[in-house]
Order: sequence, then C-alpha cells, then structure tokens
Amino acid sequence: MEFTEPHESKVIRNLLIALLALVLVLAVGTVGYRLIGGEEHSWMDCFYMTFITISTIGYSEIVDVSQHEYGRLFTVVIAIMGIGVLGYVLSTVTALTLENDLNVAWRRKKMQKKIGQMSGHYIVCGVGLVGSNVAHDLELTGRPFVIIDNDTKDMQRYLETHPTQPYLYGDMTDNDILLAAGIMRAQGVFAVAHDDSTNLVISLSAKQLNPRLRVVARCHDLKNAEKTRLAGADEIVSPDFSGGLRIVSAMVRPNVMNFLDEMLKSESNLRMEEIHIPASLEGKPLSVLYHSNQDCMVLGVHRINDWQFNPSASFLLRDKDVLMVMTTPQGRIRLEQAMAA
Repeated sequence: MEFTEPHESKVIRNLLIALLALVLVLAVGTVGYRLIGGEEHSWMDCFYMTFITISTIGYSEIVDVSQHEYGRLFTVVIAIMGIGVLGYVLSTVTALTLENDLNVAWRRKKMQKKIGQMSGHYIVCGVGLVGSNVAHDLELTGRPFVIIDNDTKDMQRYLETHPTQPYLYGDMTDNDILLAAGIMRAQGVFAVAHDDSTNLVISLSAKQLNPRLRVVARCHDLKNAEKTRLAGADEIVSPDFSGGLRIVSAMVRPNVMNFLDEMLKSESNLRMEEIHIPASLEGKPLSVLYHSNQDCMVLGVHRINDWQFNPSASFLLRDKDVLMVMTTPQGRIRLEQAMAA
C-alpha cells in the first residue's frame, strides 16, 4: 500500500464532473422518453431506452419514437450527448489510473533515493503513540530518521502531518525492509511497535544485520525485558514502569518535573545531550568547547565509572569522556564541529 500527500487531484474533479454530466443526460433522456412515449411506458422503460441509446448497445426500441414528430431527433441529440459524456468518463478513469500508477512509481523511486542518501540516521520501527513521540523529538532536535510500520492507520495519521518524512510501509521485522531503510548506515534503531514480541524480533534482526548500531526497545511487560536484551537490545524502556516513576516524582518533587517538562516543551528545543570526547582533545581544558558556542551548559562528565558534576572551564578532558550537556540542536552541532576540527 502507498500513501499520498493530501491534495485535490484535478483528474478526480474532472471525473466527478463527468459523472454528474452522465447522470444529467440519463435523467433528461428518461424524462424525454416518458413525455414522448406517454404513460403506457414505465419510468424503467424510459431509463432503459436512454441507456441503450447512449451505450450504443443497439437493442430494439422500447419506446416507439417513429410516431412522434421530434422523437428521433431527440434520440439523436441524446445519443450524441450521452456517447460524448460516456467517452469522457472512460477516458478520465483511464487517466486517473495512469496518474496513480505513475505517481506511486515516482514517489517510491524518490523515497528510495532519499533514504539511500541517508547515513548516521535513526530507524523508528512503529509510529503509534510511543513511536510518533520518538519521531517528534528526533525531528525537533534535527536528527534524520526513517519510519517503518505495517499499520495503515498509524502510518497514514503520521504522514498526514509529516508528508515529507522518509518512510517504508511493511513488516518491521523483515530484513529486506530494514536493509531498504539503510540499517547498514544507520546509527540506531527504535523498536517501539505495539507488542513486545515484535520488538524482540526487531532487536534480533537489527543486531544481526548491523552489530555496531544501538537498539533501544520498548517493553510493555517487564518479564520480557531480559529476553529482549538477550535478543540484541542495548536498552529497554518500559513506558508503564517509567510512567509510574514519573507520577511519583510529580507528587514528591514537582518542581524538578516542571523544570524537565518546560525544557522539553521549550520553543528553543533545549535537550540533554551526550557528547563523546575524541582522542584529539586529550589533555585540553573544557573551555575549548565554549568558544563561539554560548548556548550550551556542561552539567557533568562521565569518566569510566566516575562522575564529575558541574565541571569548571579548566577541567582537563580525556579520550572517551562523555559530556552531559544541556544545549539546543544548533549548539550540539557546533560542539560536534569543534571536536571534529
């Protein structure tokens, strides 16, 4: 199944107009033959007479028009009008069929080309309630991604508001679909389908195809968490479990929760990001990352099994340090560029 961008097709409008004209011709012909033939002929006889006239079937006349002065002239007019309108209806249907076929082929080719050019992207398997929120955050933070789903309603609902989003419609556990989504070039996979078994198979398939990428899986029932992890998921997230903890936090530490909520809903798109320090910055102070980049704040540094919270600008960096940074998407990009320089 293919999905199209919402639009009002000119061909569809023409088809509706043609069908309306055909109905009008049938109605005029039926009434006309009723007046010509009189009440001895039923409305069905008159309609049938009109139909065999415009369709050029050629059966014998149900309504005798030879005794009416303008009966045959009326038949000629109805035939010309009806045959013309009927021909237009058929040609419009043909044009609509060809247009749809060409559009589907063109969109599929364009989508495959677009996905083929992506690298370091993410693959979101499932765009239901959880998956659509995952996709929303990836979009806000400027990260490229491809969505996959085999649920018609979920896919259509998402594409209606994101018509340019790269997508694939099909089985999320199918290796061919994952390969078409660029899994060999991807940075990570979100297994966020509706059921745990599907997410387990997605995790297994993704890791078998590309062991280097990171897989985060949704797990509704915590008893399936270890199985999903053994299948290949690097991280397991249970919305029910996390939601319960969040409800407790909203009760006992409401200001912290409000702060996090406001950060996520802020128009500036502030996010907590992980920045991995390369070997080229070994021994350099943290301040080198602040040059021309004021919209970021380093909250902590993770070094092996230790944490350094609120590090000073003179803090010396080491290879494989991980910075916990509050920043905007633009700030994150500038940090990545500074480390690559």
